[in-house]
Amino acid sequence: MKNRKMMTVKILLSLFVVFAFALQAQAGETYKLALSLAITGPTSDAGNPYSKGVEDYFKYVNDMGLLGDDKIECTIRDDQYKTSVTQRNFEDFLDMGIVFYLNYSTGSTMAMKKDFEEEKMPVLPASFHAGNLVDSNYIFLPIASYSAQAIGLAEYVVNHHAGGGTPKIAMYLHPSAFGRGPLADVKKAIAAGLKVDLVEVVEHAKDLDNTATLKRLLSKGVQYVISQTIQSPVATLLKDASRLGITAKSFGEKGKLTFLGCHYTGGSDLVALAGAAAEGFHWTTSYTITSEPGPGTDAQMALAKKYGRDMKAASSHNYANGVMVAQVAAEAILRAKAKGKKITKETLYEEMLGMNGINAFYPVTTVGPVTYSKTDKAGVDTLQLYVVKDGTFRSVGAPFIPEFAK
Repeated sequence: MKNRKMMTVKILLSLFVVFAFALQAQAGETYKLALSLAITGPTSDAGNPYSKGVEDYFKYVNDMGLLGDDKIECTIRDDQYKTSVTQRNFEDFLDMGIVFYLNYSTGSTMAMKKDFEEEKMPVLPASFHAGNLVDSNYIFLPIASYSAQAIGLAEYVVNHHAGGGTPKIAMYLHPSAFGRGPLADVKKAIAAGLKVDLVEVVEHAKDLDNTATLKRLLSKGVQYVISQTIQSPVATLLKDASRLGITAKSFGEKGKLTFLGCHYTGGSDLVALAGAAAEGFHWTTSYTITSEPGPGTDAQMALAKKYGRDMKAASSHNYANGVMVAQVAAEAILRAKAKGKKITKETLYEEMLGMNGINAFYPVTTVGPVTYSKTDKAGVDTLQLYVVKDGTFRSVGAPFIPEFAK
């Protein structure tokens, strides 16, 4: 009798072990990713909605079972835009066994370039600085670089300049690698035949009054100001120009200034900061925006609603930016799984390099396809021009690829 009871216990224990393993198998794999960014501190106006976009899309992947029984676990940490904190976060993430990393700032991306190479870690930053790609194999830009964006804006100026002569432009830059990056490339484009006259370069400080700068630009015959910085100094610049009555009401109006800017200068937050002074501001990015109807807007707003985001976050192009990098990472995992590959940083790197030609990735968050290869690690080459009309950004013309960006 005792032996029979012992046998029953052993059988039950065996069944329990088998059942436990079955449940574990059913639960699937968990793939660890991570993101370090400025949720608070400098540039948090971009980093906060960006983090929410990343978080929400990975939740969506898991909740909808897009990877079958497998899950994505993305650890998100605030680094307050401090490179030293970002570096510590990355070391912790490596200990967790991440297979893909999402970084944020230009400074930390440049500083950690060698770390990414040593770890052979595929990286998608929020920074579109072209210099990220120099001497790098593992960094991928989500969209066209700031340089390509600035060149695209200069090309638009050339193609739509009225009044004859070579259009005179000034560049209004953030005093950092992030801001200065496009300057050399714009000069190269001019040397290669882009017909603009770069009259002056202004690296803005923390001045609250741009009166002297704006009057100097006008005295030198400048007609167009291309900005590569963040929203707040651009809003101040636009308000000062409006106060002085020197903002062009039509493109290239004689004796007035037309203002244009790259990705982080625009969006709904700029309109909120600048108010009526934002009217006529030209802006370019590779992202679809929610003030234009379409499948991208519908998808973005539905995702934000599903996870309880307010309208400020839901309508931000930086929320779309965060969603998009999460889309790319999830797509790389999905493609590797479809080929029967074990999900590692090596296999995901291979899938990133294979996103081109008929294998390009088409997220609805962007105006063109995401393409990568061994020789091209800038994702969406296509840009869309937008302009503020009646307090809202509206698209101008069709998406385009800058001719001189190469």
